[in-house]
Amino acid sequence: MNTRAFVRECAPKTQALFLVGFMGAGKSSVGELLGQRLGWPFEDLDLRIQQRDGRSIEQIFAESGEAFFRRIEHDALREVVNELGSNPRVIALGGGAFAQPENIQLLKSAGAPTVFLDGSVDELFRRCQDQGRPRPLRSDLDLFRKLYDARRGHYMSASLRVDTSGKDVAAVASEVAEALGL
Repeated sequence: MNTRAFVRECAPKTQALFLVGFMGAGKSSVGELLGQRLGWPFEDLDLRIQQRDGRSIEQIFAESGEAFFRRIEHDALREVVNELGSNPRVIALGGGAFAQPENIQLLKSAGAPTVFLDGSVDELFRRCQDQGRPRPLRSDLDLFRKLYDARRGHYMSASLRVDTSGKDVAAVASEVAEALGL
């Protein structure tokens, strides 16, 4: 769908905005700033999962595996979707959430816009290294690139794609808001 048609169709009824993309794309940083700009609360789905499970994402992966994590991630996302109402909000999903067909279908059924924050693999990898926190699915650039390539087709099914390469958080947040007519 082209951006103008998307804005005409979605902006007036937008009650939530979901940010999707690979690790290092800036989903949490952009989401927080975008929420402030719009006057909407911001939520990071990974934080909800950690609070519900009582463990970090890294611990969940290490102790229970990725399949377990994907199940509780879907449950948390379904919970967020069920809570959508008259109070709009910005929600950042973890890097693998939008690569799961059941999550894509859930979000499409909810009718909320999804924004794919994209960037070059090299820049995304560098951002992850600069953050200095462990990432369960990032070990080296070749594996990082393969995982990005495997997920990118799913990300491209989002309502809108915004390239974050070479841009600061404020510029990306402004671009998302303007593209959606918010």
